[in-house]
Amino acid sequence: MNATDTSLPTSSRTFAPVHPTHTFKMLLKREYWEHKGGFLWAPLIAGAISLLLTLMAFIVAEVAARRAISSGELKIGGEVMVNGLDLGALTGKLDAGQMQQLAQGIDLSLLMAALWPFVVLAFVVFFYCLGSLYDDRKDRSVLFWKSLPISDTQTVLSKVVSATLIAPTLAVAMALATMVGFMLLLSAMVMAHGGNPIELLWGPANPMALAASLLAAIPVFALWSLPTVGWLMLCSAWARTKPFLWALMVPLFAGIIVSWFQLMKMFDLDASWFWSNVVGRMLLGTVPASELPYRQSAAQGSDGVKDLLAHMSASNVLSSLAMPSLWIGVAAGALMIFLAIRLRRWRDEG
Repeated sequence: MNATDTSLPTSSRTFAPVHPTHTFKMLLKREYWEHKGGFLWAPLIAGAISLLLTLMAFIVAEVAARRAISSGELKIGGEVMVNGLDLGALTGKLDAGQMQQLAQGIDLSLLMAALWPFVVLAFVVFFYCLGSLYDDRKDRSVLFWKSLPISDTQTVLSKVVSATLIAPTLAVAMALATMVGFMLLLSAMVMAHGGNPIELLWGPANPMALAASLLAAIPVFALWSLPTVGWLMLCSAWARTKPFLWALMVPLFAGIIVSWFQLMKMFDLDASWFWSNVVGRMLLGTVPASELPYRQSAAQGSDGVKDLLAHMSASNVLSSLAMPSLWIGVAAGALMIFLAIRLRRWRDEG
């Protein structure tokens, strides 16, 4: 008797469909691991170099100060330092105004120390966007990725998110680590000369406010950089060769033509407006804090360190989100990203 045993497992199995968010997460991981050197190691090394140069400067200053003290040439306030440099005694004579100036100097030094990872960020994001779609076509790996169940929209948007959010977030993390390292080096220097780092450094300075400013700059950078990111990706998707020259020369030649023929006078504007709001936004959006000159408060000029630090506060950084020029740039960047997606669907190097 041949009876069918229905209890045996069948060979057909059903699988749950892959959720789009899981696919997008996988694409983000792919971008990170393929460009880990630029996203992570480059700002990390830049911050380490900044700390190394700071340490070297401290050593040179210490050696020079000891030589000056031993020879009787070091004078502070008209008094010759003989037994050493006692920071605790010196700073005890500072009034409130001088202590405020000291705090501003420390804050400015912290910003300068944290600047290195952001300089690297500007170049990393620029060239990452420029090669994001061109490199896949150049080595023909685009054919492999198109064979997978991954849409062009997901692919391009993963690169946009990597450039506008992941890269600046890692750069901010490296900048914060650099600031902490700088404060530790400075604290060791102060303690070596009889000073109290809590009273002289951590108390007067505003490291937490500066950290909040850097964190607030992440969403501003993501939105402000969209015109540049969109333009570079459009060139990366369109150019058959040398996308760098196309990305650079088209805006520059457009600016030269506008200036040469004074075309902006038809709109009662100067040619400098075109260079600032078109050429500058297309090429310089990946530079951190490049929106600073566009703010109304910053346009009035900066009278010193105090005003500069005020412009870099978290509230002023977030005030950039209220600028119409930012959202006009977002719309232009979104349009160029859409065109880059469309180009990637049919662009063929064969």
